[in-house]
Amino acid sequence: MNTRRRIFPSLFGFVLATELVSCASIPRPGVDYPVGYRESGIASWYGEDFHGRPTANGEAYDMYGLTAAHRLMPLGTTIKVTQRETGRSVTVRVNDRGPFVRGRILDLSYGAAKALGMTGTGTAPVTIEVVTLPEDSLKTAGGLFTVQAGAFESEANARNLADRLRKKYPDVYLLTVRTNQNTVYRVRVGLLGQKHFAFQLADRLSREDQLDSFVTRKDP
Repeated sequence: MNTRRRIFPSLFGFVLATELVSCASIPRPGVDYPVGYRESGIASWYGEDFHGRPTANGEAYDMYGLTAAHRLMPLGTTIKVTQRETGRSVTVRVNDRGPFVRGRILDLSYGAAKALGMTGTGTAPVTIEVVTLPEDSLKTAGGLFTVQAGAFESEANARNLADRLRKKYPDVYLLTVRTNQNTVYRVRVGLLGQKHFAFQLADRLSREDQLDSFVTRKDP
């Protein structure tokens, strides 16, 4: 089985046992967000603060374009976003990661949010549906996942949390994100080759460490 994963023994004792028991039932690597996949939840949007800044795929963010940030979908995935209250829809391309706010599933560009008529409210209930996949979707399926344990404008606060977490977890690191207004220091934990292990880690961080954690892909 050609899986790309790292299991760190000090993370949680049951992970290795779980893998040995369930290894035979783990599906082969494939497309984890296939065409037709649907998801419903709350969308938000982001604009001037990130305009011109690098997105997760390396291109400059264009707030007037039709793009979106999703925590887990492969970059380059095209999705149809439908505002459930009005029925208005727009097709966007996933080129960034986020939103890192509890209860939200998608962060839209200003242009996409304007097309849905939600720039005034800031958020809206939506349904998203995968329309097309990136050309290398089979190659990039799976990959590495990580957990965001916190985000700070103070580097000192971010490093304090990272130092505390390193006493319990391996692979704790900082991701520095510069916007047009400030700098945000994101504390990340883990580099995992299986998504469900990443969600187990996020659950542990929430339960034992009282942290608002999010699973996201670790893009190259």
